[in-house]
Amino acid sequence: MSIQFRSALAASVLFAACQSAPSAEETAAARAEAEQFLGAYTERFVALYRDASEAQWASNTRIVEGDDSNQERQRAADEALAAFTGSVENIERARALLEREELLSDAQRRQLESVLFRAASGPQTAPELVKRRIAAETEQNKKLYGFTFTLDGAELTPNAIDSGLRSEKDLERRRKIWESSKEVGVGLRPGLVELRGLRNEVVRALGYRDYFSYMVSEYGMSTAEMSATIERINRELRPLFRELHTWARHELAARYGQPVPELIPAHWLPNRWGQDWSSLVEVEGFDLDAQLASKSPEWLVRQAEDFYESLGFEALPQVFWDKSSLYPAPAGATWKKNTHASAWHMDLDRDVRSLMSVEPNTEWYETTHHELGHIYYYLCYTNPQVPPLLREGANRAYHEAIGSLMGLAAMQPKFVERIGLSPGAGADPMQLLLKEALNYVVFIPWSTGTMFFFEKELYHDELAPERWNARWWELAARYQGIAPPTPRGEQFCDAATKTHINDDPAGYYDYALSFVLLFQLHDHIARNILKQDPRNTCYYGQKSVGEFLGSIMTPGASVDWRALLKEKTGSDLSAAPMLEYFEPLRRWLAERNQGRKHTLPML
Repeated sequence: MSIQFRSALAASVLFAACQSAPSAEETAAARAEAEQFLGAYTERFVALYRDASEAQWASNTRIVEGDDSNQERQRAADEALAAFTGSVENIERARALLEREELLSDAQRRQLESVLFRAASGPQTAPELVKRRIAAETEQNKKLYGFTFTLDGAELTPNAIDSGLRSEKDLERRRKIWESSKEVGVGLRPGLVELRGLRNEVVRALGYRDYFSYMVSEYGMSTAEMSATIERINRELRPLFRELHTWARHELAARYGQPVPELIPAHWLPNRWGQDWSSLVEVEGFDLDAQLASKSPEWLVRQAEDFYESLGFEALPQVFWDKSSLYPAPAGATWKKNTHASAWHMDLDRDVRSLMSVEPNTEWYETTHHELGHIYYYLCYTNPQVPPLLREGANRAYHEAIGSLMGLAAMQPKFVERIGLSPGAGADPMQLLLKEALNYVVFIPWSTGTMFFFEKELYHDELAPERWNARWWELAARYQGIAPPTPRGEQFCDAATKTHINDDPAGYYDYALSFVLLFQLHDHIARNILKQDPRNTCYYGQKSVGEFLGSIMTPGASVDWRALLKEKTGSDLSAAPMLEYFEPLRRWLAERNQGRKHTLPML
């Protein structure tokens, strides 16, 4: 190549670069245009979001048989929100602005991407599909939360089902309770068939392959990438879960006087879906249920608030106490309520609420701390630096991670001792670790196995409805090592008995990722801030812990979730801290399982 040619080429490249470099005026004009659009969009969006939240709140907190007024109001509000977020004009404006994303600020780009993500859930390029999906979801939720469970002709509340599976000793009665918990799925099956098709078709109108791929995309990942991440987490934790499964098979067989099974019968377990086995172990000297029985339900919620205040966070706003639905429907009430605990950011501002059915027991003690984690996350990122469109977790798993982290912290002996619930003396540390593992570790194959692959196959692979129940139990056998007490034909839809399958679809892996995140955060807090053993910490009163958590929660979704994790903990997403936390237990279990057959294969 001649010197002259090289010089000419360099000049042309320089000329092209100069031509393509935006001027300050072009950048300012593009940002002003984006700001004008986002300002108008946000104002209207927040108003409609608030209306929809209020309608959904009413539908979830007051369900009256034969009265469809709340459902009609919710349908209308959801349709109005979907019509706006999915409007052709908003889609076209957001796309046009993103074509010049190099001129925009990072916050503007993120908001515009949020606009398009929201649009895909209700694009008005397919308005009739969107209306049908909203109507179908409203009807499905009414059937789900308005269902009356019965046992031998008597009504059975969800709390009673959970209590029965934790404490009932008679296997025949346990089977009946378990089977009662699955009856709701029969009526939900037709609605789920319809919803699967509608959800897929709605997001395809904006170019997504299927609803599962749409949900995964919010992490900046493809379905294949998310599947690889989920499978890696499952493989890494499999050796520990395998030891827990072998221990549980022998423990339960001895408890019920039965031969040791290869797969654990589902009704032997203390949870409807086998996702939490922690109540199999009662740690002597650490019986919170006995101490909490004398407390009022309100005490549990107030105690959780006190914990957050001790870390330096504000008291809950009065609206929380005025408008939340925190306790079970009173006996004899003519209405029902959604009994699944949840936190609500009603207006993307200061109206924060929780929907719970708190009773004075260990499960609700932990849940109150978890749900208030969501509430304080809302309050932290409700600040002038975070636009309303970015008032979300850094990713969906961060929200659950913060809540679960605070639930774990509130259960550790030093913490419990600090708030006066138990002296903590004499409790066997290995039994405490076992009880924790039966919660956190057992949850992984449920969430990364049964739930993840069922929903992936449901939406991404469009699994035939006549295979749904069989596939559900195939996955439960492979990943959780459990089986139904008797054969379950396709007249049942046991997957649909899990609320998320119906009303929070294709995102249950959020919880699995949140557990990985929570142990990363907890490990960092314990080792680098508190200088305490991660297995027995006390966060209470530690303002430095509150500052660390606040620094994670305050930016909301205005930052990249991977960069935030690396900045705060020094590492990428990793199950290593979780494995390290439970390594002493793995060794302890391996000793006790010597000579026993492992019936779960390695993945």
